Amino acid sequence: MTLDGVVPFPPEFAERYRRRGYWQDQTLDQVFGELFERHRGRVALLTGDQSITYGELGRRSAALAGFLHGRGLRRLDRVVVHLPNGPEFLYLYFALQKLGVIPILALAPHRRLEIDHFVRLADAVAYFGSDPELAREVKAANACLRDTYMLQELQAAPAHEMPPAIEVDPSDPCVLLLSGGTTGIPKLIPRTHNDYLYNSRAAAAVQGITAGSCQLCVLPLAHNMPLACPGVQGFLMAGARIVIGTSTKAPNVFQLIESHRVTHVAGVPALYIRWVADPSSQRHDLRSVELLQSGGQRLQPEVRRRMAETFPNGFVQENFGMSEGTLFFVRRDDPEEVRMETVGTPVSPDDEVRLTDEEGRDVPDGEVGELTVRGPYTLRGYYLVPEYNARQFTPDGFYRSGDLMRRHPSGSYLVEGRIKDLVNRGGEKISAEEVENLILTHPSVRNVACVPIPDPVLGERMCACVIPHEGKTLTLEELTRFLLDAGMAKFKLPERLELMEDFPLSTFGKVSKKSLAESLSASGSTAS
Repeated sequence: MTLDGVVPFPPEFAERYRRRGYWQDQTLDQVFGELFERHRGRVALLTGDQSITYGELGRRSAALAGFLHGRGLRRLDRVVVHLPNGPEFLYLYFALQKLGVIPILALAPHRRLEIDHFVRLADAVAYFGSDPELAREVKAANACLRDTYMLQELQAAPAHEMPPAIEVDPSDPCVLLLSGGTTGIPKLIPRTHNDYLYNSRAAAAVQGITAGSCQLCVLPLAHNMPLACPGVQGFLMAGARIVIGTSTKAPNVFQLIESHRVTHVAGVPALYIRWVADPSSQRHDLRSVELLQSGGQRLQPEVRRRMAETFPNGFVQENFGMSEGTLFFVRRDDPEEVRMETVGTPVSPDDEVRLTDEEGRDVPDGEVGELTVRGPYTLRGYYLVPEYNARQFTPDGFYRSGDLMRRHPSGSYLVEGRIKDLVNRGGEKISAEEVENLILTHPSVRNVACVPIPDPVLGERMCACVIPHEGKTLTLEELTRFLLDAGMAKFKLPERLELMEDFPLSTFGKVSKKSLAESLSASGSTAS
């Protein structure tokens, strides 16, 4: 029995990925169940004042699986998991893997609109959350939903019930992740046991993780990066420790790093920019950090240099990834130019990368094209949206990502923004990221986001939203002169400047340009 609506890997590709060792035909439960037993006396999770061993993580997950099986959950059932960071998230995640139940990992800011959509699209039978009122509303609105479980109920679940042995197919989805699109409700991304385990192994291989490593996880565990790139999965595979934090404020983060001698940190540029600007870094010993993984958006060279000052022993590792699959990393032994300017190369020898134009033709080396990929851990279709899949995938199975990239002479790749992250000024397409990269070199600018604002004549004009350094300011006239002096074409110049204290973030931790553009359009203020 397979799950309807999941696009499988073609048999010839599945056979190739098995033959080359990427797929090992094991389930998450088989792999992690063995690890929980092998490392049963080692510390796996540190959270608050709790120190949880591998053995305890395995026992609590198995007991929760028994409890949920007794309540009727069965293989291939879909459930929505809407929980904050904490050990209960992982107890539940591994319990569901033991049962072959497929979690849809909702994000903390999601509310009724998104949760209803996930439940109805996937015909979900259960909802796990922390807001009783939201749970009641979702259950009342969705006849398919049999049960709701609150965080407190998971904490109090019986610790003695054991589930029966469930036969799970490694080709089944182990999770339904959310797409990171900037518009509309996210699509559901099926990741199979085979491809998701390889995803974590391949990502872990480029980070030098050992049993003595310790990762700080303050990003939401429902995100692909902190869960599996290499994330919790990759660090547990090595017998390492994971510190789960619930605050992203710099003093809290620095305290955790110092207290637990954290070696690896996973973050996004918006967080790193805040952390390196916070004076509390001077009051903490951050020398234990060996690697700082950055993903979600391009990390500017100046920010990387400041990170190196704040974390003197930390290698800043640029990472480009997507919940849909393909991962790029820079490596420690890459030349400085590659480490500072690119996102590196894919983690798998069988990641097939093409950069294509609007007609689907490969662009010449050095030119910008759409990242179009397929490989042993990249999906072949979103869940239950065949019409959308027909547009997003080529007939031979390449995924059209919507990301713009350029191939560096070294063979590494540079991110040039998103196809939709363009300002269309009278027919001239302006890359917001190109303008942002230059503005960020201005000595008064700490962070910047360029967004389109409506214009009755040109269609769109560009607004530069700037967070200045403390004690600094900037005018539109000064910014214009700076950009012209740097050689920027006049048609690319921002025509409005907004100074801000902070940016709104999307549920994926990225700067929410959609929210910025909406607030600017609503304000209707003139250029400053």
